[in-house]
Amino acid sequence: MEQKDPRKETTGGLQTKIGLAQCDITPTLGIYSRNWGAATADRAVGVHQPLLMHCLYMAPVDSPPAIILTADLGWWKNAEDERTLRFALLDHFNLTASQLVFTLSHTHAGPSICSTDIHQPGGELIPPYLEFLKAQAISCIQRAKDELFEGSLHWSYGVCDLACNRDLELNGEYLIGFNPVKEADHTLLLGRVYDNTEKLKALICNYACHPTSFAHENELLSPDFVGEMRHTVEAVVKVPCLFLQGASGDLAPKRQYVKDPALVEANGRQLGYAVLATLAQEDHAAQRWAFDKALISGAPLACWSFQKQVLSTEFKQLVHTVQVPYKNLPSLESIFEEYESCSDRVIKDRLWRKYNTRKTIADQREANIPVWLWKMGDAILVAQANEAYSCYQSIIRAEFPNHTIVFINIANGYVGYLAPAQLYDKDIYAVWQSPYERGSLEILIEQTKLGIQTLLTDETRLD
Repeated sequence: MEQKDPRKETTGGLQTKIGLAQCDITPTLGIYSRNWGAATADRAVGVHQPLLMHCLYMAPVDSPPAIILTADLGWWKNAEDERTLRFALLDHFNLTASQLVFTLSHTHAGPSICSTDIHQPGGELIPPYLEFLKAQAISCIQRAKDELFEGSLHWSYGVCDLACNRDLELNGEYLIGFNPVKEADHTLLLGRVYDNTEKLKALICNYACHPTSFAHENELLSPDFVGEMRHTVEAVVKVPCLFLQGASGDLAPKRQYVKDPALVEANGRQLGYAVLATLAQEDHAAQRWAFDKALISGAPLACWSFQKQVLSTEFKQLVHTVQVPYKNLPSLESIFEEYESCSDRVIKDRLWRKYNTRKTIADQREANIPVWLWKMGDAILVAQANEAYSCYQSIIRAEFPNHTIVFINIANGYVGYLAPAQLYDKDIYAVWQSPYERGSLEILIEQTKLGIQTLLTDETRLD
């Protein structure tokens, strides 16, 4: 574990060429969009706010380009759909696997992006929508690449208490909803992109919180609170604001599962105001708040001041593969038989998700979880496909206090939850939904530490 140097600011300033782009990925109304077992409607009837895709393209001096692509979408039920889209992007731009992080915001008010839902009402619109996503992604990346400018990327921590613990125990039963007893991780990480004239070009909001404000009664397509967060921030700063979903397996808003858009928008404004509050203290491209001197006064004072920031051009990329065990799962055939014979709409929906997850796993007894690790100056990006609990990010950040660490859930795929081992004795959704065996999260945490340590040495290899 690193020893925290109180004189070292963890801003992670990176000097590099940067490109930015965004596009609208709102689907045609009528597409299958039933994301909740308790929902009675299969298709959205309107649009609350548009679904967007953003691209952050970085072209470092001494390493290959690195691309973050974000999308206001939920999750991948079918692994083949995700691989088909991402591999098409890798092929089109001649990228290696380590160069692209395609992450979803995890909105629960978006369309299905699962091709095996084709037989559902509105399911015939899913295959053409997946092709549309591919075309929009290619266009978004290309426009960002074509508009590169000399710039810098900086990070600073803030706080926002929108996220609350959502594992509520009542009379021995675990429900998924606001738990006022347990504290949540309120860490907000703000990224700031400047050009070489120190003009602000974009903001990045990295925050861990399930976008589950809208729920089973909702009939609108929406990015959930992420959309109103962007609107709140962009109305003030006049530049795009990208959203990166953090390790939010156990985090969600206090006020959720609602139909009223006003409550959803209030959640978004709460996060947006926190972004702006963090920016108010940190809007400096060429300076950092650093220890200056000790001063003897009535008390011995530690004096800090703004000092010129020397930016780094160092950028390293690594895909670190972590092996964890799967549970002893029922066969694909038995799950499908149970699905076919089930008449309960809610249970049938659960079985269909279970079937798609089991289909992804096939006959494997162990999972290989790739973790994308990028060193961007002093900052480190950690991205993986699953819904990890927030202790993942809090433990890793505590282990490396001299480095700003960006965490991304649901990046380059999706399988299931990664919950702490002690919860495996409980009848809790994050445990019985997950195909991973007890202890998998703890393995991921320890292996991520090793991967970061590798990244911080000269042993780093480019996959």
